[in-house]
Amino acid sequence: MAVAHRIYAQSLLEAAKGKKRLPRVREEFGDFAAAVEESAELRGLLRNPQIDPRAKRDALEAVLGEADQLFVNFIRLLAEKHRIDQLEEIYAEFEHLIAREERVLRLALTTAVELSDTEAAEIVQRFEKASGRKVEAETHTDPSLIGGVVLQAGSLRVDASVRGRLNKLRQELVSR
Repeated sequence: MAVAHRIYAQSLLEAAKGKKRLPRVREEFGDFAAAVEESAELRGLLRNPQIDPRAKRDALEAVLGEADQLFVNFIRLLAEKHRIDQLEEIYAEFEHLIAREERVLRLALTTAVELSDTEAAEIVQRFEKASGRKVEAETHTDPSLIGGVVLQAGSLRVDASVRGRLNKLRQELVSR
């Protein structure tokens, strides 16, 4: 994450909170980031350095339509400062800052077999109880784990899988 991403995301967050419009700005930023991700044409327009910044600004204003003026101004600023091509990264940092402020712990939960909704909810409850925070979990399956679970929360990774244990045992045997 670049420092610039954090600065822009933090500035938008503080401005939206100050104007008491954070929910609307967050929703519009999410919708806009999703539209950029889904539209190769829009993504190409934003990332092409040969397109005049004023033309980008005009196109963006047409796309944004009736969006919150604070958000429109933010997007204009990104275009003027030649940062619009970093929109996805800035949005990811914006969401990260909101999650941290709301004390939400986001984690990726990878298992060898697909978990039922009940099993996933039980794991999430355990993490909420242990961390004292609300937990949002994204579940994945990876049959190569053989069994067990791998948890990823930010830069923290806990590998309690059979594959992880076998790899650790292999390393211990080779190092002796």
